[in-house]
Amino acid sequence: MRLLGHGRLPRPARNTSLPPPAADNALLGGLRANRAHHGERPVAAGRPRRRLAVLVLALAALLLLAAAAPAAGSQASSTELPRGELQRLLEELVATGQPGAIGLARHGKETWRGASGLAILDPERPMRPGLRYKVGSVTKTFTATVVLQLVGEHKLRLGDSVERWLPGLVPNGDHITIRQLLQHTSGLFDYAEDPRIAEPYLQGDLGFVWRPRQLVAVATEHPPLFAPGTSWSYSNTGYVLLGLIIRAATHSSVQQQLTSRIFGPLGLRHTSFPVTNPHIPGAHAHGYQLGAGPGGTPLDFTGLSPSWAWATGNMVSTVDDVARFYRALLRGRLLPPRLLRAMQTTVDTGSGLQYGLGLASIELPCGGTVWGHEGGLPGYENWALSTGDGEDQVVMMVNAGDGSNTYVELVLDPVFRALCAIRSASS
Repeated sequence: MRLLGHGRLPRPARNTSLPPPAADNALLGGLRANRAHHGERPVAAGRPRRRLAVLVLALAALLLLAAAAPAAGSQASSTELPRGELQRLLEELVATGQPGAIGLARHGKETWRGASGLAILDPERPMRPGLRYKVGSVTKTFTATVVLQLVGEHKLRLGDSVERWLPGLVPNGDHITIRQLLQHTSGLFDYAEDPRIAEPYLQGDLGFVWRPRQLVAVATEHPPLFAPGTSWSYSNTGYVLLGLIIRAATHSSVQQQLTSRIFGPLGLRHTSFPVTNPHIPGAHAHGYQLGAGPGGTPLDFTGLSPSWAWATGNMVSTVDDVARFYRALLRGRLLPPRLLRAMQTTVDTGSGLQYGLGLASIELPCGGTVWGHEGGLPGYENWALSTGDGEDQVVMMVNAGDGSNTYVELVLDPVFRALCAIRSASS
């Protein structure tokens, strides 16, 4: 589960301010390391990427490339989205060797949807825009929204300590606040970086269930990276703790809170929060790690247990539902103004990315700021970015992922180009 930085650029130093990939990236790194340890063919060459970390380097390269090239869609009509250009971006993604890709672009009331390649490799099934997929760390923005709604209802405070809600669970928990968990400034070790998390799946038990408190226990066996509030480092552990705090404050499940507060009110009919069930409901794209199977064939990770990601990255959704959520969030339908401002109050990650409370911002190469998150899990990579008013949006997904730095920029590049094409066409 990495994110816009929820893990993905070269792994940052401990005092770095960039978010690495979410649990998903870390798990991939663990799978890779364990495969190598057991003498198996590694999933991919190179260091595992922590998504945000990876994003930093990829972002710098993409900004330079985009600045040197004309904006995509610069010849498009000013009255409609550059549909041919956006479809071409999806086809280019598939041409890099990915099984398939889905994209959604939106300007105001006009929406374009497209797909290319295959959703399932054997037997072959074509990719379609409405298919479900695992969104990885995009989940973090949803979790953060529930937490901030509870703050607005005076059931939580951003300054509350972890110890206040989860007594005895985290060493030094009386000095770690909810705000720090949301913003990755707690200093807690990222449990997904511990190879024990990947071990059951490496041994072939893709359905193995990790319980949230077990994930926290793995994390707290490691020393903290820094004193709370003194630096920044992407940590999935923080969002597992936020899920546990939601349960403690509401006396109900994270799944129930997401459904009653977000999925239901926004009509997100194709979005779900699987707790332990590895199966994706309804029509969906399978997720693959390329070259990881016998003889270098793709390895299908669709059935991987969501339990290791939980409130940090286990959601299933569609590009339409993800775009609808971010538009509603940024237009103030889910949070009052003061809490949306708090969510968008960011810290500098040192990578060109700013990170708020479960929401990241980034500057487009063609000008302007966009908000959203990145997410990746074994088999999936996706980005969701919107302008601050939710007017322009792009969500893109490929149904492959290998934990390498390549995938962050692979999808980020066409997302940048699509957003710049929309801005050019609508100007």
